[in-house]
Amino acid sequence: MNVADVAFDCMGTEMRVICEGPRAERAAEDARAWLRDADARLSRFRPGSELCALNGDPRDVVPASPLLCAAVAAGRWAAERTGGLVDPTLVGALCRAGYARSRAGVAPAPLAAALASAPPRRPAAPHPGVAWRAIVADRAAGTVRRPAGVAIDSGGTGKGLAADAVARRLAGVPRFAVDCGGDVHVGGAEAAGRSFEVEVEHPLTGEVAHILRVRGGGVATSGIGSRIWRRPDGGFAHHLLDPATGEPAWTGLLGVTALAPSTLKAETFAKAALLSGAEGARRVLAVGGGVIVHDDGDVELVGPVRAAAMPRFTVRLGGGAAA
Repeated sequence: MNVADVAFDCMGTEMRVICEGPRAERAAEDARAWLRDADARLSRFRPGSELCALNGDPRDVVPASPLLCAAVAAGRWAAERTGGLVDPTLVGALCRAGYARSRAGVAPAPLAAALASAPPRRPAAPHPGVAWRAIVADRAAGTVRRPAGVAIDSGGTGKGLAADAVARRLAGVPRFAVDCGGDVHVGGAEAAGRSFEVEVEHPLTGEVAHILRVRGGGVATSGIGSRIWRRPDGGFAHHLLDPATGEPAWTGLLGVTALAPSTLKAETFAKAALLSGAEGARRVLAVGGGVIVHDDGDVELVGPVRAAAMPRFTVRLGGGAAA
């Protein structure tokens, strides 16, 4: 069988596309080209990107390409779906926390040291201002509406949206998997008969915590270990913020992996679960299932994943490289 397996750096992380079938190589190269184009157009770290142009525009209503409209709409949907926990309007807070530039290629600070000095754990909460409610992506008109000065970050949903978009482009491929830095979409007519094994990496040990056998849909991991840094005052910060405070969220969880029909949904649920703390995470993951890694290193299976688990299991909760 003809198989193409392409790995490359994109969106500040490592991506991988696996395709099977007679046009596997062409399909994989098309996927790589699309992802690199999307990165160039949607990154908040590229001054010439469409997203940066939107964030710098003084108008309330700004012309936007279909791709930018889709990215903004995905962020707005994630905020609505999670009650504001996954908030696309935290660009200013991210910059103040030390994430103004890409951290690709920068080694993360020691996770164990950060946990030892972190504040008391508590669930995150939505920001009472709910600026995200003012965001409207009008694909028919080709515009984005938001109050001038409200900057939008595609990082909370961008990789999931990208994985789903590539999956649609690969609809005719018999079996494929798209891995956008830990946000995975599996599909193809033959995938139901031969599942892919998706490993979840333990953020403390680097070992495999559980192997998910996926026949179709999305799997996504959200974690604090790969994007964590030391602040000038000696404290630590990471990229998953509590919208209510604008500060890094220390919820008692290191990483969460979620399963859903789409990768955008899986990515959104994983982030919402991690920000919600242990009890909230169990509620978020109850339907689709998932994996939780706690501060003390314990690995917990939730929902359908737990029901299907064998007596011995493995998982690799990573979250990808820093963007």
